[in-house]
Amino acid sequence: MSLPEIDTSLFLFLNMQLQNGLFDAVMPLLTKNVELAFLPFIIWAFLKEKRKVFINVFVAMLAVALADGSGLMLKNYFARIRPCHTLEGINLLVGCGKSFSMPSNHASNAFAFAVTFLLFRRNAVSYALLAGAAAVGFSRIYVGVHYPSDVAAGSLVGISAAAVSVVFYKWAENIYRERSYSQALALLLILVSMFRIYYILTGPLDLSPDEAHYWEWSRRLDWSYYSKGPMIAYLIHAGTAVFGNTVFGIRILAVVLSVLSSLLLFRLGRELYDERTGFAAALLVQIVPLYSVYGILLTIDSPFLFFWALSLYFFYQLIKRGSHEESRRSFDYYWIVLGVSAGLGMLTKYTMAFFYVSAFLFMLFDRESRRFFASAGPYAGFFISMIVFSPVLLWNAARGWVTVKHTAGQAHIAEGFVLSGRSFFEFLGSQLGVVTPLLFVLIGIALWKLRKDRNGMFLLCFSVPVIAFFVLKSIQGKVQANWALTGYAAGFLAFSAFYIRGLETAGRARQVLVLSALLLSLVVTVFAHFPHLLNLPPKMDPTIRLAGWKSLGKEAGNIYDEMSGQGPVFVFSDKYQVSSELAFYMKGNPTTYYVNLGRRMNQYQLWPGFEGFLGHNAIYVTTGDKMLSDDLGKAFAGCERRLFDAQSRKRTVKFTIFKCYDFRGIEMRPVETF
Repeated sequence: MSLPEIDTSLFLFLNMQLQNGLFDAVMPLLTKNVELAFLPFIIWAFLKEKRKVFINVFVAMLAVALADGSGLMLKNYFARIRPCHTLEGINLLVGCGKSFSMPSNHASNAFAFAVTFLLFRRNAVSYALLAGAAAVGFSRIYVGVHYPSDVAAGSLVGISAAAVSVVFYKWAENIYRERSYSQALALLLILVSMFRIYYILTGPLDLSPDEAHYWEWSRRLDWSYYSKGPMIAYLIHAGTAVFGNTVFGIRILAVVLSVLSSLLLFRLGRELYDERTGFAAALLVQIVPLYSVYGILLTIDSPFLFFWALSLYFFYQLIKRGSHEESRRSFDYYWIVLGVSAGLGMLTKYTMAFFYVSAFLFMLFDRESRRFFASAGPYAGFFISMIVFSPVLLWNAARGWVTVKHTAGQAHIAEGFVLSGRSFFEFLGSQLGVVTPLLFVLIGIALWKLRKDRNGMFLLCFSVPVIAFFVLKSIQGKVQANWALTGYAAGFLAFSAFYIRGLETAGRARQVLVLSALLLSLVVTVFAHFPHLLNLPPKMDPTIRLAGWKSLGKEAGNIYDEMSGQGPVFVFSDKYQVSSELAFYMKGNPTTYYVNLGRRMNQYQLWPGFEGFLGHNAIYVTTGDKMLSDDLGKAFAGCERRLFDAQSRKRTVKFTIFKCYDFRGIEMRPVETF
């Protein structure tokens, strides 16, 4: 008899042969109210020794969270169907449930809670809790929703989660005793990364349109792309090569890059001032809304922040090494490393050019660093960065400098010099929102107060010019909230050096102000991850752009399968965002296309289109409640229109889907490249 057959036989024995009136009453109650297996014993223990039990419960809840997240990930990996969906005539006493079967999360969570207590102490309460966990696991088999192997796997997950949580707790105790900021940061980054991986895998947010479009780039690797350099495509290609065309495969490198950015700021802060400064700056990367979002979403800002921090660290090493007499007499090869780092940053986002400006300003204002102008180092570094960046230049030269034209359009150069109070206040308001008002003001004060010493001037030059440029630019036209992102990295270091280093000896008002700034940032970040807690209307919910795509892809896939029986079918949209999301979320990741109905140019128009698909049928998808345009109406023999409400996280996003037949050709409108 095979293992699956043994598993099924054991399930049928426990589920049906042990059936009796007492179990029929108790087991459904226990499986629906798991706390009944633990609460009486917790109350008893709490009355005997309050503080120790409180700590045990806290660590146990961390273990439950870890077990629950791990269980959900493993369910989707194994994708085992529950016995109540496959076996007939079983003793089913509760709803079967829609999730997969292995492992049992009831069992994993129950054992995680119980084993945590057992690892802290072996007494009657711990053994009673362990018995309760076993009863919960048995109840899942008896009520008919899990195989015995599901419960066994769940118990192993729970035991492992308990062991890891206790290790983390003891590590935290050791950190507290030793006051080790480096260990504290390591623990923090591990916990934050575990949460982010869980958050990505459980899928509360669909891919953003930008992520989906960059994923499309990664399927067609090139030296550059219409609006950005190639780095983001290379990173997504690497992630999906390992983890497949999945949300996790795309976003996992955002988690890694966020950790690396924090570590770089920690090291830089430690060398500029002390470990505490570095720790606080690294912490801000994780809790400030503008930065924390790029620890989950992989857009160009995730690697851009990393390469900026890396270049900042290398440049400081050059400044520090240049203070030594022996370093002044020879070429410092750190300039080469800096050139490579800055060049990679330019391949990521063109505003990396501000790094050159900031470095120039520092060398100009810092008396000791002016000697660099007379050395080969800066020029060699710049030359090497341009060599790294050269594929973008060559690609653009072969395509009429489309990126330059696009960037000019984004900068509103064609509009000339105009004053726009609205865009100025919108940008200023956005900075107060994504950095939070208190922290924004305190960063500015810290940069000003520290400007008189060399390290303070270093931070000022790599912060204020970037932020000031975009503030001034907003007077002329619209500026996105994230464009000044890198200016705050040095600002975090200045804030930490000025406010955090001497916080214990500061006045009460100052302590409250600083802690309030940190707490406000953390609260805003929490709500940014869980916007449903605020019950915001759709127009105010920033995550609405990440909702409904998976549902739309499934619906479009069903229509595609239906129409495929009538001949070849292609899929397109008048919005590149929709085309990209459909390519990702439709079954089989088909090639999708874009039709320009008067919008600015995008990357799809540099790829082959659907002009040659004469006689083919098509699925045309657009956002909102739309009618078919005259151009598209003439392009097909006929189209059927239907509205589709995509459901996601209790949000409804409207799309219009057209089933179109017999493509006759279309005359594409000439479009601007910006």
